[in-house]
Amino acid sequence: MTITSARPVDADVLREMIVNDGELALLDLRETGVFARSHLLHAVSLSLSRLELHIDALVPRRSVAVVLVAGAGDENLIETGARRLTNFGYTDILYLAGGVEAWAKAGFELFSGVNVPSKAFGEFVEAEYETPHITASELKVMQNRGDNIVILDSRPIKEFRKMSIPGGVNVPGAELAYRVHDIVPNPETTVVVNCAGRTRSIIGAQSLINARIPNPVVALENGTMGWHLAGLELDHDKEESFPEVSEAGLRYAGAAADVVAERFGVAQVSLETLDTWLLDENRTTYLLDVRNPAEYRAGHGPGFRSAPGGQLVQATDEYVGVRGARLVLVDDDGVRATMTASWLIQMGWDDVHVLIGGSASDGLVTGTHHAAILGLDDCDIEEVDVEQLAELLDRGQVVVVDVAKSIYYQSGHIPGAWFAIRSRMPANLDKVPMAPLLVLTSKHGILARLAAVDATLSRRRVQVLAGGTDAWVEAGLSLESGFTHMADEPEDRWYKPYDLDEGNDKEMRNYLSWEVNLINQIDRDGTARFRTLE
Repeated sequence: MTITSARPVDADVLREMIVNDGELALLDLRETGVFARSHLLHAVSLSLSRLELHIDALVPRRSVAVVLVAGAGDENLIETGARRLTNFGYTDILYLAGGVEAWAKAGFELFSGVNVPSKAFGEFVEAEYETPHITASELKVMQNRGDNIVILDSRPIKEFRKMSIPGGVNVPGAELAYRVHDIVPNPETTVVVNCAGRTRSIIGAQSLINARIPNPVVALENGTMGWHLAGLELDHDKEESFPEVSEAGLRYAGAAADVVAERFGVAQVSLETLDTWLLDENRTTYLLDVRNPAEYRAGHGPGFRSAPGGQLVQATDEYVGVRGARLVLVDDDGVRATMTASWLIQMGWDDVHVLIGGSASDGLVTGTHHAAILGLDDCDIEEVDVEQLAELLDRGQVVVVDVAKSIYYQSGHIPGAWFAIRSRMPANLDKVPMAPLLVLTSKHGILARLAAVDATLSRRRVQVLAGGTDAWVEAGLSLESGFTHMADEPEDRWYKPYDLDEGNDKEMRNYLSWEVNLINQIDRDGTARFRTLE
């Protein structure tokens, strides 16, 4: 197939583009599960299936250079993706000729897993700073002895609830230096920072050390996975979380942030300067609110997206799609933004700033930020409501295809519905039984509307369930679970080791070994900009 909507670039040229200082959006259009098996280090996973949902947030500037990546046989992904981007106003679209296979043939590194730059950075930090750590068994001995310790879990609350170290308190990454004085007032108390694996344990512990808190600080080696592999019991469904910061705690945190800002050269920017930056058509500027999500929903600056600081460092590629872009961080008082900025600077982001004055300004917006969904208004597809669909199913006059994420399909879908990956339409619909009507659904119905345009190429009569599967549930109708009717394998997601029903221990060990070995692979790749600043 000849690709007409984008210009080819070979592996050598692309590598030069990556190591140069200019802005670059490197987007891998394959499904996440396929991406996770083998991809370029700096590629952002953005499947063609969900391109319209995320492209505006990830790549907001239409004139930035965009390089599309897929496999050697995925010309259709590239052609379709490039055509859609052109329709959305993107003007500089290229693709890696020969796909990831050509990259490997040129002698360059391919990586497995997801969020690789961030996870590799964690290993870099541990090696460079010699971040102290203890094993799960050592921590258990300390607990049994009654040692003066506190365990701070640096993950989001949702992950904490799923599994946690007994006695742990949930304090997501950027909140650590902000709230540690109120949680650990005694300087003699040993602070143990953990996550599920390694990265957020290391970054969290080193954050407190960089902030020069007086306490002994250690990272829990291998986190909750290490605890489980040591044969120790984890807690589940716990809610222990951080307290509100006190005036004394805020003064303490502010002083710590000042130390970090001076050490790592964290720059500030005024609102007036930011306004001029946003008018610059030659630079991409991301506005990121690093507070916890509840604070964000209570009131945030216009245009700012929620990017909790710990997760922004842990999974930078999920928030920022343009390498070399400008990042502006905000919180209420600069503490969390400064701590987060210090890590992004060391990760190699050269243009990072903290907004002076924080989020306490006029014109705050409440609620969740809703990213623009490009192309949605152009989807002129007939809808069917829940009552009508239920009746059609009873009569056997319809087949339902669910294009939601496979994790949603697995947990609950309309009885008899088939799972299909949108980017593989219409070919995958050949596996779906014929019926007078094909109805598409997804969790909220939005992705189904987008997919319906692809499904109509099958020359079937296609409609969309209004409100999606959520509307079916709200109507009190039943679901079935499991992978019951599959037009595609569930390759749209990457499975964490603890997501698996069996073989968890082996997969956990493999995952932890993978993380540790990333530092060597990064060295071989040679394109990372990781650095330490003294």
